[in-house]
Amino acid sequence: MKLDILAIGVHPDDVELSCAGTLLHHVQMGKKVGILDLTAGELGTRGSAEIRMKEAEAASRMMGAAVRVNLGMADGFFEYDKENLLEIIEIIRLFQPEIILTNAISDRHPDHGRAAKLTADACFYSGLIKIETKWEDEVQAPWRPKTVYHYVQDYYLEPDFVVDITPYVEKKIDIIQCYKTQFYDPDSKENNTPISTKSFLELITGKAQLLGRPAGFEYAEAFTKTRTVGVKNLFDLH
Repeated sequence: MKLDILAIGVHPDDVELSCAGTLLHHVQMGKKVGILDLTAGELGTRGSAEIRMKEAEAASRMMGAAVRVNLGMADGFFEYDKENLLEIIEIIRLFQPEIILTNAISDRHPDHGRAAKLTADACFYSGLIKIETKWEDEVQAPWRPKTVYHYVQDYYLEPDFVVDITPYVEKKIDIIQCYKTQFYDPDSKENNTPISTKSFLELITGKAQLLGRPAGFEYAEAFTKTRTVGVKNLFDLH
């Protein structure tokens, strides 16, 4: 299965919180999108890895993702090493995405920045012919995505561009709430966390409004990039 976009997050729900609206928009355009989670988020205060996996599948179905894969790296303790790079390279070569969306380059959660570096470098190394990987005993061909974009997460990072998600903001919140153990549930008996409050969901929409306003959008999601973005003509710019 070839994907147009592969969204990578170190924890299940990173993708939903940060770029679900963008993925919904591209699914509506007819693009094929997939999600790769590096860990099961087992260090989360609420819920469990097993429940989190079920929540992730529910979120994927609502989003219309073609596929979702979890690499089962150690939440909080995954390392930047050859083994983890190769695991990500195998998935990139398997699905051959044109575009990768991945974690913020710097953020409140230390896993986010570390995952951003790991996945961005894996995208580069995936194009090197002398790095050999196999999938089901078949040697994989090299594949390098055309570009890698980092979605903005908890910290405010000056975006290089924003994507209009105005038609999808309500569905984005519905998708986030598939993670019933993680976010606001008035009936939950679990410990409260900074993201389990009702105000956190309100913050998500408020942040989307803040990001959209300078571009003339009601709601937007933000991204940074590490290389120059080119356009064919000035009329492509908003």
